[in-house]
Amino acid sequence: MTMPETEGPDLAARLIAENFSRTNGALQVGGLDLRALAEAHGTPLFVYDAATLRRSYRALAKAVEGFAGVDYSVKANPNPAVIRIFREEGAGAEIASGAEFAAALAAGVPPERILFAGPGKSDSDIARVVAGGIGEIHLENAEEITRVANAAPAGRPVRVAIRVNPGAGAQGGAMRMGGKPSPFGFDEEELELIVDRIEAEPRLHLCGLHLFAGTQGLSAVTLLAQWAYGLDLAARLGARTKRPLETIDLGGGLGIPYFAGDSALDLAGLRDGLAPLRARVAADPLLAPARIVLEPGRFLAGPAGLYVARVRAVKVSRGSRFVITDGGMHHHLAASGNLGQIVKRDYPVVAVVEEAGAERAPAAVVGPLCTPLDMLARAAPMPDLAAGDLVAVLQSGAYALTASPTGFLSHPSPSEVLVDGGRAKVIRPRAG
Repeated sequence: MTMPETEGPDLAARLIAENFSRTNGALQVGGLDLRALAEAHGTPLFVYDAATLRRSYRALAKAVEGFAGVDYSVKANPNPAVIRIFREEGAGAEIASGAEFAAALAAGVPPERILFAGPGKSDSDIARVVAGGIGEIHLENAEEITRVANAAPAGRPVRVAIRVNPGAGAQGGAMRMGGKPSPFGFDEEELELIVDRIEAEPRLHLCGLHLFAGTQGLSAVTLLAQWAYGLDLAARLGARTKRPLETIDLGGGLGIPYFAGDSALDLAGLRDGLAPLRARVAADPLLAPARIVLEPGRFLAGPAGLYVARVRAVKVSRGSRFVITDGGMHHHLAASGNLGQIVKRDYPVVAVVEEAGAERAPAAVVGPLCTPLDMLARAAPMPDLAAGDLVAVLQSGAYALTASPTGFLSHPSPSEVLVDGGRAKVIRPRAG
């Protein structure tokens, strides 16, 4: 049967129009033919477009200009070449491990522009980042207060912030990070107690607050409400310390459209809604000197990436079409629906070559692994395909390769390629 035009195909077409292009039906990335990249570097393959990375950063930075700076959350895509693009745009980095600290340094991020968050920091990672001159460590439990203090060099207190697990009033987004029992941060109701405990530790310098209420947020209204809530908490912290804050980290959590019916985050609405928040900061001497920062990852890196796989076989089983490829959940767990989805929905998956007006029909796009979980799409609208053709998963620049079980069934890991200025560069070679 022919698939009717739905929101799914419209989303994919919109994303291609915004970030890539087609020439004679073939997908182009930064002016390069995706087929040629697949031939040169093999499949499966991740391809990132530097121009789209820069465009995403500049659009957000412009929207929040005068209110907050924009840093990059390395966990979204820790390849140093990707981090370097954002560093060149002016971003600092948010890390969650010693290895991410090393990746950020390798990308040229100054250590004082790096902050370290995470609920289970190891002693070795704490020692590593303290010795490396990290800008700030975000404390998330009582044990970390002592452990970070013990790592402080004589006469040089470590700069720390309190990560707060907020109340229900700050909630929103596809995955909530607070408002309930959580390993992340100190509960809001014990804020003053924790402030007093940190203030009593001479080896620590309490400089700010970190709030991360949720992720994959597509509503500007919700994000603005969360940021206002964060400013309230920051004012409470300042009132307790009786000195101005130096940093206010309002987290990341800005989302991108993945599924049929998703709308892109309204940056104009975000910009227009910031006036009362700017006024609130300017009017409070405890908040006005602070550097306010957002630290998104997915929003900045996600749209720039494609995961490219080659078709190995096409079969029909009891009336359903299966497109079997050389790529799958071992490289892109999120696209398979096995990373945080309760109801599994399809990422935008497209044929790399598709003639204008070609009829499409639903197909399950599956990988080579011996598990029914290895399914990149359940009913993707696809033209006729055959062995040797290519498919691409859009929105694959974040939480893809390094968020996936790459060792499962011992298949090779894919190359990562960055396209910049009309040239392609391997930024992680194929292995295995």
